[in-house]
Amino acid sequence: MENRKIKFGVFGFSGKLGNEVVSIFKENGYILVFSKDENNVIRKDKSDLLIDCSLASAFDENIKIVEEFGVPLILATTGLSDLQFAKLKLLSEKIPIVQSNNYSYGIQVLLDLAKKAEQKLKDWDIEIIETHHRFKKDKPSGTAKMIKDVIEKENVNISSLRLGNVFGEHSVKFGGLGEVITISHSATSRRTFAEGILKSAEFILQKENGLYSFSDIVNN
Repeated sequence: MENRKIKFGVFGFSGKLGNEVVSIFKENGYILVFSKDENNVIRKDKSDLLIDCSLASAFDENIKIVEEFGVPLILATTGLSDLQFAKLKLLSEKIPIVQSNNYSYGIQVLLDLAKKAEQKLKDWDIEIIETHHRFKKDKPSGTAKMIKDVIEKENVNISSLRLGNVFGEHSVKFGGLGEVITISHSATSRRTFAEGILKSAEFILQKENGLYSFSDIVNN
């Protein structure tokens, strides 16, 4: 299927990430036929692909629309509950889904580096620090949880800061007696996340039913 013929829809199209996603997909020849936010639903045609950039509070309503369309889904919503994840896994038996708390290529590299560092620094203290804009709803961030998940050590603390209009900053600090190693990542534009979602679209349109992560795409 050629990009110029692919019709897509976006949940949360009026939000900051949703706007960025619409722009980059249109730049690459995709056709927007479905848009939804908390105030509007615009439906011009049936989508070949759906992208969810909305809040977790809209998930249950959005997932019903995804089931109705029966097309691949890219989920960029963070802060999902265990019950919502269970619904997502069940839906992935019917359609292919990409789910990630962060669609940045650089974060995937950070995750790999953090995992390798933790394996070599067994007796060191580990702390995770994440900073986002004041409007971000979930705390800690989904990305910080992803970092914690790749570290095998128990009781790793996450410090969350909400300041101004910071796109997203994540650091993992490893402290020994006499030295500290910091692995960090800063997003300077939301476009990096939109580019990751675009890459996910190219991937998921070729896949069978199942639940995939962005790391599957980066490592594909």
